[in-house]
Amino acid sequence: MQKIKNNEFGYLGNPSVKRDGVETEFTKEEIQEYRKCMKNPVYFAKKYVKIISLDEGLVPFELYPYQEKMFRHFNKNRFSIVLACRQSGKSISSVVYLLWYAVFHPEKTIAILANKGAVAREMLARITLALENLPFFLQPGTKALNKGSIEFSNNSKIIAAATSGSSIRGLSINLLFLDEFAFIDDDARFYTSTYPVVSAGKDTQIIICSTANGIGNVYHKLWEGASQSTNEFKPFRIDWWDVPGRDEKWKNETVANTSELQFEQEFGNTFHGRGNTLISANHLLAQKAKEPIEVKENTYIYKNPIEGHDYIMTVDVAKGRGQDYSTFNIIDTTTNPFEQVCVFRDNNIAPLIFPDIIFRYARSYNDAYVIVESNDQGAVVCNGLYYDLEYENMFVESSVKAAGVGATMTRRVKRIGCSTIKDFIEQGKLKIVDNQTIIEMSTFVSKGKSFMAIAPNHDDLMMNLVLFSWFATTDIFRSLTDIDMKEMLYKERLKEIQDDMLPVGFLGEKSEEHKYEKDKDGNIWFEEETKFINW
Repeated sequence: MQKIKNNEFGYLGNPSVKRDGVETEFTKEEIQEYRKCMKNPVYFAKKYVKIISLDEGLVPFELYPYQEKMFRHFNKNRFSIVLACRQSGKSISSVVYLLWYAVFHPEKTIAILANKGAVAREMLARITLALENLPFFLQPGTKALNKGSIEFSNNSKIIAAATSGSSIRGLSINLLFLDEFAFIDDDARFYTSTYPVVSAGKDTQIIICSTANGIGNVYHKLWEGASQSTNEFKPFRIDWWDVPGRDEKWKNETVANTSELQFEQEFGNTFHGRGNTLISANHLLAQKAKEPIEVKENTYIYKNPIEGHDYIMTVDVAKGRGQDYSTFNIIDTTTNPFEQVCVFRDNNIAPLIFPDIIFRYARSYNDAYVIVESNDQGAVVCNGLYYDLEYENMFVESSVKAAGVGATMTRRVKRIGCSTIKDFIEQGKLKIVDNQTIIEMSTFVSKGKSFMAIAPNHDDLMMNLVLFSWFATTDIFRSLTDIDMKEMLYKERLKEIQDDMLPVGFLGEKSEEHKYEKDKDGNIWFEEETKFINW
């Protein structure tokens, strides 16, 4: 059963890849082997697949016990989701399974999608390497082979691409493999557009693999649902101790070279909020997303307008060139807690068109009070909404300046807004239900003296909330709602301090005085350690 390496039978001069149309005469032994491989991907991998080892070069693929179990898991379930620690061999195991599926399942299309096109193409290169080292009697023949796809004589093909809404549009996919799904940018939109394409067939498969990467993203949501049997995915977990050679000594050395938090996230399969997030990890974990009741023109509606309720809309404007997002959030301020009811998010809408959408939804939500961040492109939207569409229920920063419509996002505004949104969320005064907003909350981290999204994530929806929270501390908000948020938050903070101190003190004992100061606008700043924190 030696592979025939002959340019006459090779694909485009590659003697290791059998070209299309080559007739193969099988021996009795080869027929038996072919049947065994077709029935059992584990047998196929262990006996005929070779991989590149960093230490030894090209070697037979020796599967660990958990890799054998994973093969059987893939073969048994239509929808599989894998949570795996780093450097566990999940990727090489997956590509070998995909090769087996393509070789022994005619007329199937397999799609490999990753957060970057280069990563997907690297996985396809691994498949090509394994193919080159298969004996000819197992190879189906190759019609086409390039960096982005392989097409076999049995009319099965494997394609590799980056994740985007258009990656597999128009294709009939039989098996979809998503690599490192927790790291995909704009995962919610991608999954929403991709899942129906694959799930429509009766025997189509989806395999999702990733390491943990924070909470609130689509991968985390799918994993939790699979673990609780509330969706159709079947979970498969690879822990660090499953990998031979990893013991407590290895763990201690790895922690010493990184950190406990990093180890737990990358090797411990733990879904942590980022350690330096504005919102604490415990409160991030408590956020529960809801499915919108309606989605249209990139607008996610969670509650329809209620007669008599007051709404505030905050708007963030981007350039509309496929990078940052133009967004708005509509908050119901009549309810207790305040509630997020409508969200818009689009990174292609032009600033000149955006006012029409804002106008339509602001009017529908009882003429919502609109606050547009006026920085950069925001000024275009402000003028279009206020002057052209004559929508007057807007925040006006300066009545004496022509450019005074809207709110300027200054360091002070952002500082107060960040502090207040932290209070809103952690004190349960604002209910967030939009999944993408929760994702942005979990990746909104400290940088220097401010907060922003950790790359490659976005914070446009989060900045809506920051702007809303700053506005909630103003006199205008108090006049609109009859709610003094400064006073309310101050009392809540003071109560928290007192509650924290009571268990360690004695009744009647004079407690340590907590220093605070007020600025000229009435904002209260408590001294914590060496810096003042706004509450």
